[in-house]
Order: sequence, then structure tokens, then C-alpha cells
Amino acid sequence: MAELKTTPNDEDVDGFLQSVDDDVRRRDAIRARDLMTRLSGDEPRMWGTSIVGFGRRTYRTKSGGESEWFKIGFSPRKQSLTLYIMDGFDEYESLLADLGPHTTGKSCLYVKDMDKIDESVLEDLISRSLAHVETQNP
Repeated sequence: MAELKTTPNDEDVDGFLQSVDDDVRRRDAIRARDLMTRLSGDEPRMWGTSIVGFGRRTYRTKSGGESEWFKIGFSPRKQSLTLYIMDGFDEYESLLADLGPHTTGKSCLYVKDMDKIDESVLEDLISRSLAHVETQNP
């Protein structure tokens, strides 16, 4: 089995965030770091080379093995800030309707500009996701 490349490491989170070229993406990444630190109670940690994660959880893979991942995280990608919402979005349709401009993937929330979304809705979404992850991985 191939080893995961996205693992926690001791790279400098602040240095990584300051290296983001795009001003809006850098500003949003710093805001996401502060928000997720406050809501999770965990310190940010680099996972791989481009993801900032908070906390740790063990989950069971489809093949029956176990893997370690963060509880919540983000990455300042070129096109948007990617927020990793680990339980997906099936339970959050009403929140997403009130969030503002965004798109989603399976567990990814893509935001191009945090100034254009309702940050209180984002806080609620992150808090609910963290609570869900905690019930799955006490």
C-alpha cells in the first residue's frame, strides 16, 4: 500500500501562509487559521506541503484499514481558499444557502473571497462539522 504524503509535519504554518502570493488568498488563509484555531481549540499544523490542519482523528478507510487525518483544515489554493469539512455537506444545505458565494466538492468548500461570505454562517458550519467529527472519534 502506498504511504500517504499528506501527513503532519513541523513546517512553519505562519511562514507558509506568508508565502502565499495572492493578497486575497493570503488574507483569507490567515483569517481561516485564526477562525479554526479558535473554534477547534487546536493549534494549526502543516499537513504535507500545502494544507493547514487542526487536531487529529483516526478514521476507517473503505478497505477496512485505519488512517490519520485532521479534524478540520484548509489550503490556500490558486483559484480559491479550500476548507476541508470532514463530514461533507448533506446536513448543511440551509447553512450553505445563507453562506454566500461558494462551491463544494465531497468534503471541500471553495471560497474565492471571505469578505463576500457570511462569516457567522461559516463559523456555524465549522462548529457543527467539528462536533460531528468528535462524535465519530471521541
